[in-house]
Amino acid sequence: MKFALFTGCVSKGATRELMLATTKSAQALGIDFVEMKSAACCGAGVLSEKNPTLTDALNARSLAIAEERGLDLITICSTCQGNLKKTECNLNDGGEYKDRINYILKEGGHQYQGDKIQIKHFSNILATEEGKQRLRENIKRPLTGLKAAAFYGCYVLRPSGLSEYDDPDNPTELEELFELLGATPVYYDNRIKCCGFPIVMMNKEASHAMAGNALIDAAEQGADCVVTGCPLCHLSLDSYQPEIENLREAGYVMPILHLPQLVALALGFSPEEIGMDSHIVSTTGIDRILKQHA
Repeated sequence: MKFALFTGCVSKGATRELMLATTKSAQALGIDFVEMKSAACCGAGVLSEKNPTLTDALNARSLAIAEERGLDLITICSTCQGNLKKTECNLNDGGEYKDRINYILKEGGHQYQGDKIQIKHFSNILATEEGKQRLRENIKRPLTGLKAAAFYGCYVLRPSGLSEYDDPDNPTELEELFELLGATPVYYDNRIKCCGFPIVMMNKEASHAMAGNALIDAAEQGADCVVTGCPLCHLSLDSYQPEIENLREAGYVMPILHLPQLVALALGFSPEEIGMDSHIVSTTGIDRILKQHA
């Protein structure tokens, strides 16, 4: 399994532990990631509000780079996934617009062909039969006793027509992966809602309340941790957790993991090896639970 890896910005900056865990878990599973070091930011859903053409040009360039390498493109960020898929849809829907974007790309030596590659999130690859088989063959420490709550993030589910999940309104792929890794999945209503990150600069109070509602919901359903495939969701749920008033009032503290970290734990890596000690909310309780059930 070989893919072009679109890292996104945040995994190389604010959440470097995500990139660390992704690299280690991929290597352990025999997945070859060729990092797209020259790819640009996807725009994070913000740039498109001001300049949608620029957003599509930047993302078309990234897609063209993957096409030139003959590799399907893999993301480790739900936000990147959604934005790249939107660009793909915009360009494949109309020849004239695609020609316009390719005219912009021409000076840089790239041309977007379309229908040459697939855009998948890392979770989509793990959820394939081959991905599951590789997980089964390489699990060294089953996550027995750990109750994990998935947080999908908006951009991989909506618009539903672009989602890679079978049922964007009621996805189960992450929960199925948790079970395969030995953890107990926790289902809760807020797992498919927004974390609040897109409005944090405009309405911090509302943003934090949205994150708090999700964390309270997961805690009340008995979760030991929340696991997300989006580094921006991770920032909302982990980095801002000390500021979330409704969560404080409810008296809950919830550790947050990146999906590749959860995978890497089951593959035998220690919490320190995958950067769990760098989180704002302590994750030591997760390791304690796993040791109790070892």
